[in-house]
Amino acid sequence: MSLTTLDPRTALVAIDLQNGIVAMPTQPYPGTEVVSRTAELADAFRAHGLPVVLVRVSFAADGGDAVPGRTERQPRGLAFPEGWDVIVDELSGHPGDIHVTKHNWSAFHGTDLDVQLRRRGITQIVLTGVATSIGVESTARDAYAHGYHVTLATDAMADSDPAAHTGSVERVFPRLGESGTTAEVLELLAKTRV
Repeated sequence: MSLTTLDPRTALVAIDLQNGIVAMPTQPYPGTEVVSRTAELADAFRAHGLPVVLVRVSFAADGGDAVPGRTERQPRGLAFPEGWDVIVDELSGHPGDIHVTKHNWSAFHGTDLDVQLRRRGITQIVLTGVATSIGVESTARDAYAHGYHVTLATDAMADSDPAAHTGSVERVFPRLGESGTTAEVLELLAKTRV
């Protein structure tokens, strides 16, 4: 599906573009490309007076706030290096940005993201980030369930598993919103903000 419109009150929501996650190998785009495209979108959103939300995942040193559920694939443990959860330099340093810290896959679960968006009158979000099939998809699902219009900048997201990325983009995202490239989002933003 091609992009049709951006609501007057649209926010950019960037998922987990932090030092420790962006440094991991990702497909089909390396983390540096995801960050570069997201930074381009963030600059454009800021220039139009639209909110930029920077979401990071982080946990307490003792892991007490990590998801406790039993799974077949156990997490690798919670020993993270210093600074792993810091938003990358290319996106940080803008005092007007909204910062959200999550402890789950979705940026909505257990955070104030919905309140932050609704108080600003936001009706649509544009999503970017890593990993496509985890943090981005979970946030997209919750955004859809919360009644937001969802746009997915598919060349500004990546995953450690290329098949998982493709599955999200081709099978899940069309049911949750509209997908397009960074260039398409920027073009639509420029057209709707003249």
